[in-house]
Amino acid sequence: MTVNSRPVQYLLDPDTPLLWALRDASNLTGTKYGCGTGDCGACMVLVDGVALRSCLVTIAEAEGRLITTIEGLSRDRSHPVQQALVAEQAIQCGFCTPGIAIAAAALLESNPSPSREDMDAAIPNICRCGVYPRLARAITRASEAASGARAIEAAPPPAITPEEAARDVPALKPTTRSTTSPPRD
Repeated sequence: MTVNSRPVQYLLDPDTPLLWALRDASNLTGTKYGCGTGDCGACMVLVDGVALRSCLVTIAEAEGRLITTIEGLSRDRSHPVQQALVAEQAIQCGFCTPGIAIAAAALLESNPSPSREDMDAAIPNICRCGVYPRLARAITRASEAASGARAIEAAPPPAITPEEAARDVPALKPTTRSTTSPPRD
């Protein structure tokens, strides 16, 4: 299969859920384990452009297909959905956000101007923080940004480096380590 534009061969049991292959074998941890039964949507990935719950897809079923995870949606966080989720503050704890972003991206790819009913039908993801009203605004805003009708200005610029982030967040600043060994007794 191809994962985020790279050919991958998993040497795992063919019945292994795609979720575990992505997380454990490929270290693509943006795809989250939520319920394991396909109810919550935290593990949503694109399979040939269709949003599917990766906990319900085996690697045998994914063989020969194009898989896109949240890491592959946009390497620099510039995808309109990612930008709009931030701009509309539709991210609370962030656990469900990757699955929601994937489902929203698939929706906008198939329906560039979805109604609220379209959104509700296409994004069945469960968000314990309850961002649903902001999520609808974010999808509308992403739709407008993708069509060029409206820019997303409130979101941070894509491709911010860790150094740039650390400038404003002291806890993220790299620590300097002493090159000398601690005294021994």
